Amino acid sequence: MNTDQVIAHIKDNNVQKIKFAFADIDGILRGKVISKQKFLDGLQGGYGFCDVVFGWDSTDTPYDNVEVTGWHSGYPDKQCYIDLSTFRMIPWEDNVPFFIADYTGPDKNALDVCPRSLLKKTIAECDELGYVAQFAQEFEWFNFYETPQSLQHKGFRNLEPLSSGMFGYSILRPSQNRSFYNDLFDKLTQYQIPIEGLHTETGPGVYEAAIHHAPTLEAADMAVLFKTAVKEIASQHGLTATFMAKWNENLPGCSGHIHQSLWSADGGKNLFYNGTDLNKMSELHKQYLAGQLYCMPHLLPMYAPTINSYKRLVEGAWAPTTITWAIDNRTTALRVINTVEKNTRLETRIPGSDTNPYLAIAAALASGLYGIKNKLNLDIAATKGNGYENKSNGVLHNNLFDAATAMQNSPVAKELFGDGFVKHFTQTRLWEHKQYAKSVSDWELKRYFEGI
Repeated sequence: MNTDQVIAHIKDNNVQKIKFAFADIDGILRGKVISKQKFLDGLQGGYGFCDVVFGWDSTDTPYDNVEVTGWHSGYPDKQCYIDLSTFRMIPWEDNVPFFIADYTGPDKNALDVCPRSLLKKTIAECDELGYVAQFAQEFEWFNFYETPQSLQHKGFRNLEPLSSGMFGYSILRPSQNRSFYNDLFDKLTQYQIPIEGLHTETGPGVYEAAIHHAPTLEAADMAVLFKTAVKEIASQHGLTATFMAKWNENLPGCSGHIHQSLWSADGGKNLFYNGTDLNKMSELHKQYLAGQLYCMPHLLPMYAPTINSYKRLVEGAWAPTTITWAIDNRTTALRVINTVEKNTRLETRIPGSDTNPYLAIAAALASGLYGIKNKLNLDIAATKGNGYENKSNGVLHNNLFDAATAMQNSPVAKELFGDGFVKHFTQTRLWEHKQYAKSVSDWELKRYFEGI
């Protein structure tokens, strides 16, 4: 629907309430339910929203180290704006209208720390270069027969998974849980998040879904909405879904791989493909890939944003640890898929399911464009065999503190995303480290409580 059609739909269908939301720095949706009249009144001037949403962490604890807002500013309102092109109906909530918002105003000025606004700036740079980027994100996540109340009561221990055992690509398990499984596929598609594939992964109660590719902003919107939608659908089945990167040390982690390609302005030609090249890669593709390799250590927190992210990025856990690439190799950071022309693409394998899709996709696109604009040569050879053993081009930081510190001091990160965003984002990541560093874990209690 265009703008006039959306407004007409709201007016003509006796709609009394509208839900809208935007993503905070962690990719968590924050929003409201508003009346029809408030919705119509704010379409031009926006909606005042307390800017604490960019001044607190995922537990609503205010940061003590950011400048964008805080006790020093009094936590005022900032204007957010609904994007009418994101209109969809929520099928599991009696078809309540839903919209995505961000902090880019009609004058195109944007709040530096708004993730969706940041991605829109990166897309504009891609447009200026004459390319149309297509993206898709896929997610793995675990499902449990738990509620928010039971999780608290159990202290997040001894949880009951949706199914038992390690049974990847099972046909049996989905059939045993067909009501939930079918609701996921059908209702997500009705919610304009078309699912390309849905299956079990290896692990108790773990699923993987691939979302259909789309233009960059639409793909990021679908990825952000996917995580909350899955949690809401799971809740209706008495389940809790988690998108932690690694919820259990003895089980595989959960990925959030990003697939991407660049196309001609008319969308008719995949610019990553060259049939005469040994690896069927165009020069543009090689430059894009070289840009991601070069920028990877400068932008790692945008791919791996939490303390928990780095528990997944360990050797032998189906997640990369080295700055590597290869053709169809799942042990490297970047995987080139070149089976047929229309599907030729690059898969960035660092992100886990805990990523903020707007930031992870922005990092992937911006660093790829950096390689194109600077005509970087792909001097790093494709890895043959085990990517964990190829440390010739360096390794990824293995913890959030080092990764965030590197990004904070990186001129490359500031060139790509500006001083304001880099300062704010890295401060929030260092805050995460600070909260973790002062905590006392179960591991410490078990190891030291009696014997030390």
